[in-house]
Amino acid sequence: MKNRLLLILLLSSIFCLAQNSQPENIKILMDSAANRMIKKPLIHSASIAIVYQGKEFIGHYGELEKGKKNCPDNQTIYEIGSLSKTFAGTLAAKAVVEKKLNIEDEIQKYLPENYPNLKYGDQPILVKHLLSHTSGFPNMLPFEANTILADFTNHDTPAKINELYKNYNQKDFLRDLHKVKIDTVPGYKYSYSSAGSQLVAFILEKVYQTKYEKLLTDYVTQNIAMQNTKINLSSQEAKKLAVGYHSDNSVITSPMPQLPWGASGNMKSTIPDMVKYIKFQLKNNEIVAESHKTIVKFDNDFSIGYFWNIDTGNKKLGTFYVHHGGVPRSQCYIYIIPKYDLGAFIITNQSGNDTAKIMEDALTEIFDKITVTEKNG
Repeated sequence: MKNRLLLILLLSSIFCLAQNSQPENIKILMDSAANRMIKKPLIHSASIAIVYQGKEFIGHYGELEKGKKNCPDNQTIYEIGSLSKTFAGTLAAKAVVEKKLNIEDEIQKYLPENYPNLKYGDQPILVKHLLSHTSGFPNMLPFEANTILADFTNHDTPAKINELYKNYNQKDFLRDLHKVKIDTVPGYKYSYSSAGSQLVAFILEKVYQTKYEKLLTDYVTQNIAMQNTKINLSSQEAKKLAVGYHSDNSVITSPMPQLPWGASGNMKSTIPDMVKYIKFQLKNNEIVAESHKTIVKFDNDFSIGYFWNIDTGNKKLGTFYVHHGGVPRSQCYIYIIPKYDLGAFIITNQSGNDTAKIMEDALTEIFDKITVTEKNG
């Protein structure tokens, strides 16, 4: 009888949400999905930001360290991993809008020396191939990083990555670029490449004659008001950096090491700043619109813009833009869904094989109920 009553109450509350289109109900959906999420094995904290029809909703859940009761908050700084690539894409779109960059340019135009290896036959790699992960580049440089990351859940993986990149700099990257072998015609085959995004940062430095980190920081602070989003942290800011856990290791994992330029996965941010980034993406100004343009269409459901994954196969959500971010001690997602004037960011300080799906399930629960609300509103 008790269980039946609870079921009736639950169904009643969902029905009421579906009948009421007021955005304030989003926080209820967030809390419900997140509290289920942090009960999953290994997941014990999460932060979620939703922007819906111009309104902002933020939630922080669980404990950064199990048993410490240290819930994340608006001052917590997170490593956002490969979401960094979308910022590089935005800066590349800015350069295109300002007519400082043409994505049809051969990358050799911007390189400091000749790289005859960066072509397939007589087909050179173009800037757009880097932006769309169709260059044929390996995921990481140096090559050893790919071998290490292939055994991602091994408890030694973070330490090995840190050691590999301890003294690895931009000159080393440009040296290793000579060793890359392109085995297919650029522009057709999707092959995710963090190395490609690093080279985009190098090209942007050449275009603007400014260090990439300064380009990035100046743009996000001046145009998006993101004051707490950057590649390198001060000693005071580092104290606010979220601790995190790798795989099923209960020992706190060290932060991601510095990569050349940092454009592929070194950015850090706060939840309020990510709200600003979502709102910026939803405003769809000239630069954002350029960054959302399809560069390569792989099939009816999947395309790539300026590092953005473009999903056109979801009938409920319509065309949306998404990117996953991950380092050995945190994972996150960002979704931009113009049809509903909706955006979401979710992050947890744990990184394992199942983390991405757990976050996707939480957001899907929220999105599904929003679409019901819209349909019945």
